[in-house]
Amino acid sequence: MAPRPVWSRDFGLFFVARAVARLGDTMLPVALAAGLLQHGYGAGAVGLAMASTAAAFAGLVVFGGVIADRFSTRKLMIGADLVRLGTQSLAAVLFYSGHVVLWEICAIGFVNGVAGAVFQPGVASTVPRLATDIQGANGAVRIAESAAQLAGPAVAGLLVGFASPGGVFAAHAATYAVSALCLLLLRLPPAVTGGAPAGHGSGTFRVDLVEGWREFRSRTWLWGVIAVWCVYMIAVWGPAVPLVATEVVQQHGPRAYGLVNSALGAGTVVGGFLALRLRPHRMLRAGAFALFAFVCFPAAVGASLGVGAMAAGAAVAGAGMSFWGVMWATSVQTQVPTDVLNRLHAYDVAGSLAMMPVGQALAGPAASALGAEHVLLVSAGISLLIPVALLSVPAIRGLVRADAPSAVGPPGPVSGPHGTTGPAGPEASGRGGPAATGGRARRAHRH
Repeated sequence: MAPRPVWSRDFGLFFVARAVARLGDTMLPVALAAGLLQHGYGAGAVGLAMASTAAAFAGLVVFGGVIADRFSTRKLMIGADLVRLGTQSLAAVLFYSGHVVLWEICAIGFVNGVAGAVFQPGVASTVPRLATDIQGANGAVRIAESAAQLAGPAVAGLLVGFASPGGVFAAHAATYAVSALCLLLLRLPPAVTGGAPAGHGSGTFRVDLVEGWREFRSRTWLWGVIAVWCVYMIAVWGPAVPLVATEVVQQHGPRAYGLVNSALGAGTVVGGFLALRLRPHRMLRAGAFALFAFVCFPAAVGASLGVGAMAAGAAVAGAGMSFWGVMWATSVQTQVPTDVLNRLHAYDVAGSLAMMPVGQALAGPAASALGAEHVLLVSAGISLLIPVALLSVPAIRGLVRADAPSAVGPPGPVSGPHGTTGPAGPEASGRGGPAATGGRARRAHRH
């Protein structure tokens, strides 16, 4: 098969689809907050509307992974975009007409969460089918999403000011239309494993679900990272999001918080560019070292430093998090066989998000008992322990990138999960789970 570099017509379409969709997603919180407050609802209603989407997504994404492995991921993603085009258009009509009822907005959010659960698993298997340089492709997508995240709230604020919250919902619906059109024009090469096209389940829904769990559990580096990440969400990221916002706004005002948030986004762009340039032999180890940078964010806010220092800390933290994100996504996409990739990515997403609401819920009581500044300093200390925990697991720190030459003797040619020829992913280092061999996954060493 001819090499597929990062930039091609098809990857360009996928790139635009992800960037535009991310732009719309970052506009939505502004639209919900402004629209619901304008119609007499409080902050609790805004949180409930957002939670309806998050709960549906987190609760159903694992099932979405099974569906994505049984059917055409491109068609599922287009269908999910069209559903959300309809729901957000309906929301725009409700806000334009002034007929805003909370349960209706929550129902729309729930449907959006279900559509997102069907859409998201297909993202993981699409990137390897569009580009041979999977790390470069992930870095490019991360840069696009980070830039969109910077622009989204500003665009939403302008639309609210010059039009109305309904205008933001209409613009959000339009982003799904653009994403669906790009995916419709996409020519996605078929992923073949074991002589059968990927995307068609080999058994019942329950069998595929159990198989996905078995494949997930067999990879120590995969479930090990997710286990550590659950602690990270509870003790670091979950409390940091609401407490940083509260502390910065109370001490320095909303403009300062906007500056700090923008610095965090700018840092993620820098981290994406670094991930395009650096090619570490052991990606998860390099990504874990980059995670040490996150301590700068909660520590700067918890220590009540100036706005400039907090913005600098946020930028450094964003760069580290973004670099880790590219290393992690690339490892999953290159080390896992195509025929189970969507399911394992769904377990990854579900595990990564499941504990964040817990951390956010605990942030308030902890701040009341200890003080928000002390909680942030504790979170900063724990953020230093997270990469230490990752590096302490041999299967994580020792995982060799899938396209690395074998250290012992000439490797036998095998077909990797992205259809190229190279050494067998995790087995090149004697670690991990089933290697991506082009046929049905072989059982590797279990830990």
